[in-house]
Amino acid sequence: MLIIGSHVGFNKKEQLLGCVKESIKYKANTFMFYTGAPQNTKRTQIDKNITIEALKLMKENNINYSNVVVHAPYIINLCNENNFSFSTNFLMEELERCNNLGIKKLVLHPGSHIGLGVEKGLNNIIKGLNQVLDNTPNNNTTILLETMSGKGTELGTNTEQLKYIIDNIHDRKHIGICLDTCHLNDAGYDLNNFNSYLEEFDKLIGIDKIGCVHINDSKNSINAHKDRHANIGLGTIGFDTLIKIIYNKNLEEVPKILETPYIDKIYPPYKYEINMIREKTFNNNLINDIKLKN
Repeated sequence: MLIIGSHVGFNKKEQLLGCVKESIKYKANTFMFYTGAPQNTKRTQIDKNITIEALKLMKENNINYSNVVVHAPYIINLCNENNFSFSTNFLMEELERCNNLGIKKLVLHPGSHIGLGVEKGLNNIIKGLNQVLDNTPNNNTTILLETMSGKGTELGTNTEQLKYIIDNIHDRKHIGICLDTCHLNDAGYDLNNFNSYLEEFDKLIGIDKIGCVHINDSKNSINAHKDRHANIGLGTIGFDTLIKIIYNKNLEEVPKILETPYIDKIYPPYKYEINMIREKTFNNNLINDIKLKN
């Protein structure tokens, strides 16, 4: 069964319930959300009664809670020695919030070394993840390191770097990978040969470590190292290639999450993109249809 959804909003009033309602509107069967704004530390206390109501609505609409994903805020950078304690402490708080919500998957950008160099940056990530996981013994959430485009001094831009991190984690049971199609393209991977990429990934890390796939087209050419998402079928990766990735049998049980841009920064495209993906047919009039129907 196709497990498909998108990024949705998490607000103070409706919290998880609002996420579920938005996902139902898009006809999705999973979703991803931030527990607060990704650029700051402001977080609302989790209301258990709202969470219970949300879980009931999910069950009524055949949304499997184990496939729901939280994305960690961008302000966490385990590479940065100046803010190391802040990043580890805030990541532990996010894990606690995920556990309180019953979320099993937390996507994390590995970090940017900001001049320290690749080796030092990778070792700082390992140190931070070990510190976080070693100090959360009752944790039930897996941290999924996202594949990155290589913009600036980002790390996690190739399979070898991700393997090095995972190989040095004490609690490997709670560490995994989130693939991002735009990031892979921009990092230099030819997604027309996605099966070859998966074969190499399986040799180095293991396909079983893939816990989520971000489905995004790219505005950039391969190996651009820029990270600019495009709507499905309207970028350089293309609809047919993305469909092959989405329906790859090796990833059948992995949730696919859309992070494509709003049309004119106003209209969410997810309902229409999810429909295209389910139909496996590209809508050449996608943009106009979204504008007309909103």
